Amino acid sequence: MALKWGIVTTGLIAHDFVNAVSSLPAGDHEVVAVAARDKQNAEKFAKIHEIPKAYEGYEELAKDPEVEVCYVGALNPHHFDICMMLLEHGKHILCEKPLCMNEKQARKLITFAEQKKLFLMEAIWSRFFPSYQYLKRQIDSGILGEVKEVNVTFGFYLDSERILKNALGGGTILDLGVYTIQVAQWAFREPPKEIKFTGKLNEDGVDIAIKGELIYSNGVAKIETSALKKLKNEAVIIGTKGQITLNDNFWCPISLTDVDGTVKTWPLPNGRDPHFNFPNSCGLRYEAEEVRKCIRAGQWQSDHVTHNESLLIAKIEDEIRRQVGVKYDVDSQ
Repeated sequence: MALKWGIVTTGLIAHDFVNAVSSLPAGDHEVVAVAARDKQNAEKFAKIHEIPKAYEGYEELAKDPEVEVCYVGALNPHHFDICMMLLEHGKHILCEKPLCMNEKQARKLITFAEQKKLFLMEAIWSRFFPSYQYLKRQIDSGILGEVKEVNVTFGFYLDSERILKNALGGGTILDLGVYTIQVAQWAFREPPKEIKFTGKLNEDGVDIAIKGELIYSNGVAKIETSALKKLKNEAVIIGTKGQITLNDNFWCPISLTDVDGTVKTWPLPNGRDPHFNFPNSCGLRYEAEEVRKCIRAGQWQSDHVTHNESLLIAKIEDEIRRQVGVKYDVDSQ
């Protein structure tokens, strides 16, 4: 039976997610409803994507008995309240990263989801790409040797208010940094022993560039993010027996350079609409399929983005923000 999705908000990433889901078998996934604060936006989105129901406000979608799981693509500061409301109405959730604004919020949300016995996952889609799964197998097999270093950069010139405004939960740490942190954790698989970062803030008090290190028991991850310029945007995982590079667009890579120097590629299919807003966004299909498998198996979290992993990533983000001086109103609540 198809997993029945409700879509919360109608932004660019929501378009890409629904379009990616359209590339999966209709018998496995069905988008049955969409909600936005403005009903006209919901109706327009529904028409484009052939979704039968459009709601004004998120509570109406939460009350829809046909919706099993909700994809939440709202702005960062709204994740906690929206997800708590959806859980109260018995909905499973896939929530865009960052799961919440800080570790404290994330812990409350995860605790509530576990009490309700409902699936909740932070949408760290990277980890479900075949390239990431292949990297994991190469590490597990010992072909790479012991991981000693991860070098990862993520930067573009970004002028969106979503990135630059404190009240919107802006900054590169929560938008770009989450991807650099998660790939370091994917490789090292332990909490860092030490965190050392510096950063540059804009006039609204959010980071527009950071640089630093996550130091582990046997190695280091060197990380840089920027909203001021394009960086190399690749992740190099270096072990005692060689290295593997997640090529350009490391957060959604369809290729990697293996230990032996060969390039392995996993092409993506097309969605119903050939247009996507972001690179390789049809790869959102992989996390959607993970959600279906977990829910149908009665699992309330994914083995690849566990609740503990999301809490650890939030804790690392909090510490980097503390070191570079980024504070949000919610931090003092």
